Amino acid sequence: MSAQGRSLAWRAAQPVGLGVLAALGLAPFFLWYVTLFALARLGQLLVAVPTRRAGAWIGWLFGLGYFGLGLVWIVEPFLVDVARHGWMAPFALVFLAGGLALFWAAAFWFALAPDRGPWWRIGILICTWSLAEFVRAYALTGFPWAGFAQIWVDHPAALLLSWVGPQGLGAITLALGLTAGLIAARVLRAWLVGAAVAVAFVAAIGGVISGAPDVKTTGKTVRMVQPNAPQHQKWDPAMMPVFFDRSIGFTGQTPRPDLIVWPETAVPTLLEWADPAFEAIATAAGGIPVALGIQRSEGARSYNSLVYLDPDGQVAAIYDKHHLVPFGEYFPGGDLAAGLGLRGFAARDGDGYSAGPGPQVVDFGALGLALPLICYEAVFPQDATGTPERPDFLLQITNDAWFGEYVGPYQHLAQARMRAIEQGLPMVRAANTGVSAMIDPQGRLIASLPLGQAGFVDAPLPAPLPPTLYARTGDLPVLALLIAGLGIGVLRQRRTIKSV
Repeated sequence: MSAQGRSLAWRAAQPVGLGVLAALGLAPFFLWYVTLFALARLGQLLVAVPTRRAGAWIGWLFGLGYFGLGLVWIVEPFLVDVARHGWMAPFALVFLAGGLALFWAAAFWFALAPDRGPWWRIGILICTWSLAEFVRAYALTGFPWAGFAQIWVDHPAALLLSWVGPQGLGAITLALGLTAGLIAARVLRAWLVGAAVAVAFVAAIGGVISGAPDVKTTGKTVRMVQPNAPQHQKWDPAMMPVFFDRSIGFTGQTPRPDLIVWPETAVPTLLEWADPAFEAIATAAGGIPVALGIQRSEGARSYNSLVYLDPDGQVAAIYDKHHLVPFGEYFPGGDLAAGLGLRGFAARDGDGYSAGPGPQVVDFGALGLALPLICYEAVFPQDATGTPERPDFLLQITNDAWFGEYVGPYQHLAQARMRAIEQGLPMVRAANTGVSAMIDPQGRLIASLPLGQAGFVDAPLPAPLPPTLYARTGDLPVLALLIAGLGIGVLRQRRTIKSV
């Protein structure tokens, strides 16, 4: 390779490598300080970017590295049936990482104009990058997975979610890391020093924030059942009775709780044929209400649902999942895609689901109102604020067997913890293969069952906190501030140029 080729390769490898390092802040690593160091180094690199095009390439390459590691779990669903879908796995990761990185490339292109000074560039980039994350979270049903706010879940700074939400905390993270790098480049001449100062600042802030009050309990106990059915066996006719009987056995254990929760699609039959299964569940529960995941059909439509069985084993409420997984639970383009033989593969028969009407609360009697979130729905903050009545707790049922055994399930759990902090509400989480957990309104795990272990966990249900600022306002204040900041930055820069 020529010297010029080696130089180009090195210039490309740096942002990719920094993106990979930044992703180490996500679960299960939670190395938030590594993310800050990576952002600080990136901020230093951006000082000398000569053109918008070069800036866009840096943004795309950084995103490629970040999402390439952060979303590596996306290959797992394709490996459930390797013979049919295995060949798609590397393409899924590359196209998803590369596609999401385009949002960041656009943000970098807009911000890194050559006629802007370093401070203007970084200031505008913080706004455009944060706005790109807004677009990623909402456009085309949204995909906010691996947002920068997730790096703080195991740090006291996560409590800021109750004030500014995930988009606000993500913007704060970018501002902290990038400005540390810029200060180091322009003043200290040593980006490591700037990054170290940022890390020390966060550590100090964490010490202040960590003094949060304890959360009271309701006096009620919830049992979360975890049958641990691997995805490749979940719908095997020989294994379905094994997993069902396993859940029945866990349900019947004493002492009795006040509510029993089974995970997503835990009952191996359609709702309309489930009377014998419900009788067995009610007998095992011994008069305790049960919430469980099941599939149901309505004419030609199928739904991924949560059913609430009252103490007599009768269906008291049904919730249909409304925020479906594109290409997994349904295929965009519907009829056209089906005609081409393309179908979502997460539904049992492969034909996908229809969306329910939207968020709704379910009355669980003495335990209060619950907002059901089925699997993917817990990824979206807006899905936890879309009901006219504020619930007393969040209830997530999920089948994380799709996500593998390492990165994916822990990242999903981290996002569930974020929803609890944002709303100031406890979350009951029942996961097929784990991690099943009781999460308090400050995102702490009160009790949990490890990944890949069959069993159940009984835990006290925490009391809700008063509505948080974020629960009352959502993302609009942060969005307005970012748009205003971008507008002010661009206008002032233009005035500066005209006055020169």
